[in-house]
Amino acid sequence: MLLADDQTLLRQTFRLLIDSCADMEVVGEAADGAEAVGLARAHRPDIVLMDIRMPGTDGLAATEAICGDPGLRATRVLVLTTFQTDQHVARALRAGASGFLGKDVSADALLDGIRTVAASDALLSPTATRALIARFLAAPDPDAAPALPADLASLTAREREVTALAAQGRSDREIAGELSVSPLTVRTHLQRAKTKLGARDRAQLVALAYRTGLVRP
Repeated sequence: MLLADDQTLLRQTFRLLIDSCADMEVVGEAADGAEAVGLARAHRPDIVLMDIRMPGTDGLAATEAICGDPGLRATRVLVLTTFQTDQHVARALRAGASGFLGKDVSADALLDGIRTVAASDALLSPTATRALIARFLAAPDPDAAPALPADLASLTAREREVTALAAQGRSDREIAGELSVSPLTVRTHLQRAKTKLGARDRAQLVALAYRTGLVRP
């Protein structure tokens, strides 16, 4: 884990919590985005816990730099923000973040979220997907770079169907029930779609689904 937050007390609190877990270790702390990028390249952490609002280089720019670095493809960014009220969350997801948590998150939820992202799953609950991602990701963003080309034609009809349902905020179990298949089959289709479209995780697959017009709010 790499911690990136300009509040020293908050970083120390997170470090104590994370280091108390046998399966986690903090390898560095950054007080701004530029430092976070440098430490990420030096330590290649599995997860970067990234605050959005920091002086100098903010968390959005740092997220984009980390997720856009081919040498850090295995590193995932988990964003800390003011949960479903912050439009910057959508920009962070566009930049490559794998999920987000509110700063008022409980200790257990924080640790669960870290483990979720570390397992290559996106920390995007169905509620969050419907309430935030559909609202902001599909909206025009004059500051955003054009959407990366995604060869949707490479997906099978079922892969497109499963991807669209996931982007609408359905859980694997809900998709499985609607399509009369097993949750494992759903996960297999999603994994194949991620591979074909070059999406590092479910969060990026959802972002591509909206940005390419496969799904509209």
